[in-house]
Amino acid sequence: MPSTVPELNLQNSRRLYDLIQDGKLRISLQDAIALALENNLVLASFRYNFPIAQADLQRTKAGGVVNGVNTSVTQTTQSGFGASGGGGGSAASSATAGSGGIVLSTLGAGAAVPSFDPFLKFQGFVNHTVTQEANVFLVGTPILKVNDIEVDSQYTQSFPLGTNVTVNYTGQRLASNGPYNAVNPELFSQFQVILTQPLLSGFGLATNERYIHIAKRNLQITDLAFKQQVIATVTDIEKLYWDLVNAYQDVQVKTRSLEYANQTLTDDQKQLELQNIPTMQVMKDQSAVATSEGDLTIAKASLRHNELLIKNDLTRTDDPSIDEIPVIPLDLQGGPDPNESKSIAGLIDEAMKNRPEVAIYRNSAEVLRQSLKDINSELLPQLNLFGFYGGAGTAGPKNPYCDLSPAQCATTLPTDFPSMLKNTFNYSSPAYEVGINLSINLRNRVVKADQFRAVLAYRQSQISQEQQQKSLRFDIRDSQFALTQAQARVAAAQKARDLAQNSFDIAKKEQDIGAMSRYDTLIAEEGLAVAESSFFTAQTAYEKAKADIDRATGTTLDRTGVAIDDAKNGVVAQSRP
Repeated sequence: MPSTVPELNLQNSRRLYDLIQDGKLRISLQDAIALALENNLVLASFRYNFPIAQADLQRTKAGGVVNGVNTSVTQTTQSGFGASGGGGGSAASSATAGSGGIVLSTLGAGAAVPSFDPFLKFQGFVNHTVTQEANVFLVGTPILKVNDIEVDSQYTQSFPLGTNVTVNYTGQRLASNGPYNAVNPELFSQFQVILTQPLLSGFGLATNERYIHIAKRNLQITDLAFKQQVIATVTDIEKLYWDLVNAYQDVQVKTRSLEYANQTLTDDQKQLELQNIPTMQVMKDQSAVATSEGDLTIAKASLRHNELLIKNDLTRTDDPSIDEIPVIPLDLQGGPDPNESKSIAGLIDEAMKNRPEVAIYRNSAEVLRQSLKDINSELLPQLNLFGFYGGAGTAGPKNPYCDLSPAQCATTLPTDFPSMLKNTFNYSSPAYEVGINLSINLRNRVVKADQFRAVLAYRQSQISQEQQQKSLRFDIRDSQFALTQAQARVAAAQKARDLAQNSFDIAKKEQDIGAMSRYDTLIAEEGLAVAESSFFTAQTAYEKAKADIDRATGTTLDRTGVAIDDAKNGVVAQSRP
């Protein structure tokens, strides 16, 4: 019977709608991660790889060739509007290991693996034949009529040692009008048990279960690759979230700057009416308002774009009720990251323990190493031990129309079907044979080429593994450099913002005592707005650098409190701190 798979559920999770308050989607970073685990379509698609890998294992248990599982890791998001730190993240979401599962050209090569599923064949027929004879002397009648009823059945099964067992059974009832038959109808049955065992090529569990071993490794790789995909997805969501925070804070800064510019324009217009200031001062104020309005429009567009990006990754399907609502980030700053204080050596050790790619490469290397042994079996000659045992039984009532001599018409055969069946299996008419057959390919060039290629592929895999180790170490160093740079930028931007704040405060005080014009204070406020935007941009880059170093060390899930079982189920039990 065909297997069925439940229909797709493309409805957004209930959590998404529960977070909407007053027409706004208010989310923390943990909420965003939880929504991604529940709704992200990349993860939803990847979850099908688990039953695919299980189905592949079932296929190989029946002797089928392993099909492999596509476990490539997908970049789930596009970049939002917002600055990022220099360096770092060179391989943030790329899959350099296990990008197609362990599915290689020479992998699994070796002696042919038989099917381990049992097969039952059955054939039955009724045949009636009428033959006009040229010479009555041959069959005793001018028209020979024959009725034949026959049943043939076969059961065959192979086993992991290479052993094949076949059982054949034939039953026949033959009736005719010929007077030269001693019995009529004649009942006949026969059975055979045939055993074949390869002794060289095709012998052994390792050879015949190699596809099973590969399928089991693919199960492990699928599990590891899913963890890698979850890390990539969570990292992408973190970066999108901090881009959203940056855009949200930038709108607040630009809004305050526009409000101050409008207030300054209003105050100066009143002073112009009193002829206390020149017209040029008001024109400068109007120019500042226009500039602030343009800056706010751009900031709002950036915020709208970042809202669109993050909602795209947090939903399964477009929902008109979600598309237009604003997104309000609740976490404006991340907490401390333990990876900030670790040395390069400590970070590399952490990555070696936690990054799924490392385990994927080890699994792949182990399978390739075993494959070299399996393919050697096919280089051996085919030497098979075979034997069979069979028995037969014949029965039938005496032909009352027998036209031969009494001695020729006499018979000692049993007359009924049970007696015939008993004689078939009681060793009264045994037949048995034991032998060997040997087949030697005197050059065997195809297998030699495959074996040589398998060794070359293994050597390439060793180089790839070393490349992966170098890439991993470079990735960690690059991420740490990016984090150091981001920290320095935050410190510098914070000092610049504090200085701009002091300058604005001083200008405001001097304006109050008449020592400085409102326009000068407006210029100081514009400088403060620029410094604040630069600080928020630097802070966003710093948070993204922390997310990237967590990815580089494989600690993303631990730091964000993501349970891999929740990710597999697509349902987050609860938000974890």
